[in-house]
Order: sequence, then C-alpha cells, then structure tokens
Amino acid sequence: MIFISVLVLIGVLLLLVIGISIIQQQKARVEAERRTELARFRAIIDETEEVLSNTGLIPSSSNIVLILYKRVEEALTGALPLAAQQSNDYQRRLIDIQAQIQSLQSSPKSAPPVEQFRLPDNDRQILTLVQTLKKMKAILRAEHNKGKVDPTVFSEEELRIDSLQLRINVDSMLARGRAACFMKQYGSAKQMITKALGTLHTIKSQTPNDPFIARKVEEAKAMLEEVSGAQKSAQPTIVKSKSEDDDIDVLFQPKRKW
Repeated sequence: MIFISVLVLIGVLLLLVIGISIIQQQKARVEAERRTELARFRAIIDETEEVLSNTGLIPSSSNIVLILYKRVEEALTGALPLAAQQSNDYQRRLIDIQAQIQSLQSSPKSAPPVEQFRLPDNDRQILTLVQTLKKMKAILRAEHNKGKVDPTVFSEEELRIDSLQLRINVDSMLARGRAACFMKQYGSAKQMITKALGTLHTIKSQTPNDPFIARKVEEAKAMLEEVSGAQKSAQPTIVKSKSEDDDIDVLFQPKRKW
C-alpha cells in the first residue's frame, strides 16, 4: 500500500514538473514572439522617422508626409501594448504624431514644384537623398498595396519621386563628367556625359514634353562638344612630346657600322 502511494506521489510530481515545464516553455515562446513583433514595429518606426527627417531636403508634398505619419501612427499603436517598460514613451509619441496628422489634415500644404529642386554640392547629402527617395518609394508602394493610399495620390507621388530620382541621377553624372574634364580626364568625362545623354534620351521618348529633359539634353551636348574640343587641343602637345622622345631615342641608339 505504501509502495503504491509512493508511486502515485512520484507520478503526480512528474506530471507537475512536466506541467510547469510546458507552462514555462509557453511563456518563453510568447515572450519571444512579443519581442520579435515589438522589434518589427520599432524597425518600421525608425525607418519611417528617418525618411521623415529628410523630407526637408526634397520638395515633398503633404500627401507623402501624411502617408509617413500614418505609418508611424499604426506602428506605435501596434507597439504600445507590447512595450511594457516603454509604454509611457510610446504613448507620448503616439499623441504627438496624432496631433501632427490632425494639423496636416486640417491645413494641407501644396507641394513645391520639382523644377525648383537643386542638387546639393555635398556628396554625403546626395547619398542621403538617393537613399531617402529609395526608401520613400518602397514605403509608398507598400502602403498602396495594403489599400491605404488613394490610387490617384499614389500615381502622383510615385511620378514625383521618379522625377526627383532622374534629376539626381542626371545631375550627378554631368557633375562627375565636368569634374573629370577639369582634371583633364577626357575619356572618363566623355563616358559620364554619354551615359547621361543615353539616360535622357530614354526618358525623353517616354516624356517628350518635359522641359527638364530638353534642357539637360542641350546641356549634355554642349558639355560633350566642350570635352571633345579640349581633348583635341591637348593632342598636339602629346604628339609633340612623343616626337621629341623619338628624336632622343634616335640620338642615343647604338651607331651603325658601315
């Protein structure tokens, strides 16, 4: 009888241990899922706020800023119940972003013309612009695929981003071509300018009435002529130098015996 009682007690203890282990594993799994989900929301918030912080560098419309604000709002709302220790911080940020959304909706601002955009002289700022526009376009498409962006707004904003990317790309190539010409690296200069012309002609066939394209095509052609002229004017010096080298070689070559 005592032996049976001991066996029953051992069995109960084993079941208890197994039950506690299952509960702990379940808690660990839930905690891991919570951390993963919170990390996902944090990544969305950080990425979107980084893009928002750089919208001042480009002519951004109220529509794209509002899309970014709402993305942050959604991520903060999702992160709030998961952030036990940081709930106050998330709550404060959520209230701030909602106030900004309300302010922007009540008094929307017209977007500055893309034609007024000027490429910065700083290479680091140019890189920041390129990365910002790339992320902005990805966010715009993601939100549109979720059905959160009006198709008309999506088309307008995507066209604006594409136009800005084109301007940065073309201006960067022409600037590099100009710098290479200044350094008398005419081959590299021609390569950059020709590449810019190829890009412009491709876009021109799609949007023939864009004044920016027409203006940049003329600018690139003028630069190409300038580089070709500078290259031709530099060639006689090179030929003369080569002729002098040949004369020196003849002077010091072994004399023939007759």
